[in-house]
Amino acid sequence: MAKKTVATFLEMKQKGEKITMLTAYDYSMAKVLDRAGVDSILVGDSLGMTMLGYENTLAVTIEDMIHHTKAVKRGTEEALVVCDMPFMSYHISAEDAVANAGRIIKETGAHAVKVEGGSVVEKQIRAIVNAQIPVMGHLGLTPQSVNAMGGFLVQGKSEEQAKLLIEEAKLLEKIGCFSIVLECIPEKLARIISEHVSIPTIGIGAGAGCDGQVLVIQDMLGLTSDFSPKFVKHYAELGVSIDEAVRTYCSEVKSGVFPALTHTFKISDAVLEKLY
Repeated sequence: MAKKTVATFLEMKQKGEKITMLTAYDYSMAKVLDRAGVDSILVGDSLGMTMLGYENTLAVTIEDMIHHTKAVKRGTEEALVVCDMPFMSYHISAEDAVANAGRIIKETGAHAVKVEGGSVVEKQIRAIVNAQIPVMGHLGLTPQSVNAMGGFLVQGKSEEQAKLLIEEAKLLEKIGCFSIVLECIPEKLARIISEHVSIPTIGIGAGAGCDGQVLVIQDMLGLTSDFSPKFVKHYAELGVSIDEAVRTYCSEVKSGVFPALTHTFKISDAVLEKLY
């Protein structure tokens, strides 16, 4: 397989080839996803909930993102690695945005950063792009704005919201984003947006009309049991398998079944006789 780049994304859209993207937050999972042929790995600030146990993404720091992205990059050979810029790492000023984006790229080796929002953060995105750092945009349900939105709600259902999302997508294309994540918006609206921009759209809860799809790895593998969004398809139920495996392990250790002789190492009796 050829190594994926931001140019690969555009080529795939032009050829009508769907883009595959999944999240990963550690070396071992990144290695599995890369070996399986996923086009891109997103180190999402969703790690706040999936890895750190936070209620939402707002508490995630740039240090958290760098730590996890470095691990993911070490496990990746072919996939394009994108790192989320966390809450308040790009909101204050264009200078801060560039400094933090540059730090992420320099310290992690990631290929691109992802920024939530449109016109509100236009100056920041322009500045990052002008610093020669590829930016993936993110519109619709933007989790860092969960408090302002009043919760994790579908976006773009009204005429006003729909028109604004189309305009924002065109703006992100104009200012240099190489792709856009569309999250939790109506399928027909996502299709219209995808047809009206030349850069790829990556959907999550936005239907099949997008140029690609992304899911949180814990969701699609069935590792989360407390909440499963409507747009998630479980491709495995690893949570159940892991639960059964751990219960069996605990039972075998307590009963003395594990470890068996096949799991142990030997020492010669001649050596042992010299010990006592």
